[in-house]
Amino acid sequence: MSKETKTLTSFEESLGLLEIRLGKIIAAELCTQTAKPTYKMTIDFGKFGQKTSYGRFTMHPLEEVIGRQVLAVLNFPPRPMGEVVSEVLVLGVQYPKADSGEATFVSPVATAKIGSKVF
Repeated sequence: MSKETKTLTSFEESLGLLEIRLGKIIAAELCTQTAKPTYKMTIDFGKFGQKTSYGRFTMHPLEEVIGRQVLAVLNFPPRPMGEVVSEVLVLGVQYPKADSGEATFVSPVATAKIGSKVF
């Protein structure tokens, strides 16, 4: 038996409102200023500039994070996370068998142009 999904919506009323772009993580480090362990990631979005994001991707070793292409929402307001502020939301899904909130990245299979829009 399949689970019900949310109400149908149009592209214009959903993804059409979001600025989801491809970026490349150019620096990452463990942050201890948040309630739970997070990575502070500096992400290059090409013509959209470099942004800082904090996320619970800590099941991945840092050497696996740096250089990874990721998808992020650029037009959400900055989000305070304890003493730090995340400028963009990096998209992820629950890391298998990890604590709630621990994520793995949503990334393209092939290397794509930095700054590309999700469609």
